[in-house]
Amino acid sequence: MTNDKDFLSFISERDTRANRGLLFVISGPSGVGKGTIREEIFKIIPDLTYSVSVTARFSRKGEREGVDYYFVSKDKFEKMIKANKFVEWALVHGDYKGTPLGFLVDKLQKGEDVLLEIDVQGAMQVKKKFPEGVFIFIAPPSWKDLEKRLRERRTEAKEDLEKRLKDARNEMRYMQSYDYLVVNDDIKVAIKKLESIIIAERCKIINNKNKFKL
Repeated sequence: MTNDKDFLSFISERDTRANRGLLFVISGPSGVGKGTIREEIFKIIPDLTYSVSVTARFSRKGEREGVDYYFVSKDKFEKMIKANKFVEWALVHGDYKGTPLGFLVDKLQKGEDVLLEIDVQGAMQVKKKFPEGVFIFIAPPSWKDLEKRLRERRTEAKEDLEKRLKDARNEMRYMQSYDYLVVNDDIKVAIKKLESIIIAERCKIINNKNKFKL
């Protein structure tokens, strides 16, 4: 079990220990295509590790347990919050979502590069704890385009859809808090841009300073 003491120890050591993995965080408003981009990038860069989020909502058609999310009850999720099991968690569109702390710390300590696909609220929490992470905002080509995508999905009732649109407007305001912007007006181009960001970060001198002892 990873607790606050273990996490603080990890924080204090991470700048001096060799072979620390990189943390990539992609997020953006609902309907922007984050899930599709995430799925495709793992086909191109298979050595990335995906951190599967925990959610207290019911699974949607096609979603797989342990692949898209870990699905738990609201009661269990709240118990996990009290036990400090999350590096971040948020109430998103009326549903709990969170990133398991133990998994993330363990993989980064082992030198694995981890990719998170989370909502904007969660990304801002992660940034406070992992400021050295690489934060990538996925944006629609226009607000009109995003609204059209959300309405055509038809996965929510009208009231829920309006709330999601309102939340999306607020999420767009956080764009300036990210390191990179990828506009998803062409899915193939967006995936290529994300691939380029990951490659560039892996090639930075600061991320390779412990690999060569001269």
